[in-house]
Amino acid sequence: MTGLEQKKSEWKAVLRDLEAGRVRSATRKNGKWKANAGVKEAILAAFRDGVMMEYGEFVDKHNLLPQHFTLDRKVRLVPGGTSVRSGSYVAPGVIIMPPSYVNVGAFVDADTMIDSHVLVGSCAQIGKRVHLSAGVQIGGVLEPVNQSPVIVEDDAFIGAGAVLVEGVQVSRSAVIAPGVMLSQGVPVYDCVHERKLERGEPIPERAVVVTGSRPVSDRLAWANNSGFQLQCALIIKYRDEKSDASLELEDALR
Repeated sequence: MTGLEQKKSEWKAVLRDLEAGRVRSATRKNGKWKANAGVKEAILAAFRDGVMMEYGEFVDKHNLLPQHFTLDRKVRLVPGGTSVRSGSYVAPGVIIMPPSYVNVGAFVDADTMIDSHVLVGSCAQIGKRVHLSAGVQIGGVLEPVNQSPVIVEDDAFIGAGAVLVEGVQVSRSAVIAPGVMLSQGVPVYDCVHERKLERGEPIPERAVVVTGSRPVSDRLAWANNSGFQLQCALIIKYRDEKSDASLELEDALR
């Protein structure tokens, strides 16, 4: 086998293992998430080796086509324009409402709800029993290969129209309210514990996060004097029994 054939064989094996859930583009060890650079490099190699081809109304890389679902996969994929790309994993019990898109390298764990108009970006890691409400955008992080992707842990609830990008991490059972935007540049203030989260620090477990605003920096006097505000996110409470009850999904929907 030539060197070129060996590399092609490697990315093919990685894509198969990703789809089967045997490998992941990021893993959690000792409580911290870390990108799997080797997996991401294999995905990039697949893009480089892919050949643009026509498939009906679509044009894409020949080796990264949408997956085909059958009953034995136990995934409910509702008709209407959804696409799950090769090299992503969707576990049994997942529901995907149309139209939605799950990109290469993503991992969506069991019993998660992906509502309509949702993007699960490349290499994003979505836990068990997560609810991604309508219009949620989970950004992809394929490059640089060592950068951790967006992480949403088990039992989290992401409200309609929320945007999570730049490797943001949401810990288990946290609630992100509708319309909240989280990135490395958006500061998060914990109003319960009266502190500002460090840059890159995960949203804490069971935190309830809403959109807020804060004054512009004192260095920009004109902006401050004009009353301008910058966006931020506020943790206003932590989940309790009342919060849990309001977020329960009807079993009939499944």
